[in-house]
Amino acid sequence: MIEALKFLSLADTLIVLASIVLATYVLLRLSTKPGWPMVLAKWLGLLALFVLSAVVVIAQWPLFYGALEQLRFLRPRDILVATLDISIVAFVLYKFFMLIKGTRAIQLIKGVMVLLIATTVSQWLGLVTINWLLRNTRMMLFVALPVVFQPELRRALEQIGRGRFFARSIVLLDEEEMARLIGEVVRAAEIMSRNKIGALVVIERETGLGDFIETGIRLDAVVSGEFLVNIFIPNTPLHDGAVIIRGDRVMAAACFLPLSESPAITPEMGGRHRAALGISEHSDALAIVVSEETGNISLAQGGKLIRNIDSKTLSEMLGSLCQPKHSDRGFHFWNRG
Repeated sequence: MIEALKFLSLADTLIVLASIVLATYVLLRLSTKPGWPMVLAKWLGLLALFVLSAVVVIAQWPLFYGALEQLRFLRPRDILVATLDISIVAFVLYKFFMLIKGTRAIQLIKGVMVLLIATTVSQWLGLVTINWLLRNTRMMLFVALPVVFQPELRRALEQIGRGRFFARSIVLLDEEEMARLIGEVVRAAEIMSRNKIGALVVIERETGLGDFIETGIRLDAVVSGEFLVNIFIPNTPLHDGAVIIRGDRVMAAACFLPLSESPAITPEMGGRHRAALGISEHSDALAIVVSEETGNISLAQGGKLIRNIDSKTLSEMLGSLCQPKHSDRGFHFWNRG
């Protein structure tokens, strides 16, 4: 086995070690049933992984030693540049994984990892046909991944575009206007919660929601608690759909929003909760949901849904989330799309 491992390249060896680390993590997180046989099997598996990793390191030690020897010839500037390069890549990967956390992309990442591990294992075992198929499948992934991860890539580019020069919407309100807006929204949510009136209110922040505003009925009215309650009265023309608020104006009602397909959605969540999660996944907007069945208030932000909150908690959360990110207001000439 050691002789076979010696023919692996450095990249393949690192993939093998990463696979061992992943398998160790899975075993450590695995919940075993009570009883010594299962516990013994778990620790024997960990011991086997430790032995395997030791064998890999011993077999490839000349390769690792050669790579370490080359570090002696690096200048301080080269080390600094390499450290900066690795740090930037690590930060980008960290932000990427935080971006896809809780989405279907996690399952796709696991599938890609399985393919990479299977390719290496098939090469070890000399399975020529399977290895050829897996290597060609790996090449096709470079074309398929941008299509599969389109929603996540869109969110990532939108987050990159959010900055001082692109600051818009609610950050243009001063503290008094902000407090009035939050007060009116919270008051409306409290009234609708008490009367079990279903509602979905979206507050636009830095990411423009012009495309979604176009799907509804244009209003461009001043935000008030009574006005919001009146919109969502059952059997009225505008009650079905979402209200979108830009600044201190209700821009449109009866708007259609994208539905979330997050695995975190439970069966008791209705269409409003799915739409609130969906718009929070596609933008940085805040979505307030009032359940028609229970009257419970929920808040969606950043692809996460906080359920069963009272009006005081809602007011505090909105006040925190709607605070401007900069002490100044940036450039206000950037018009909304």
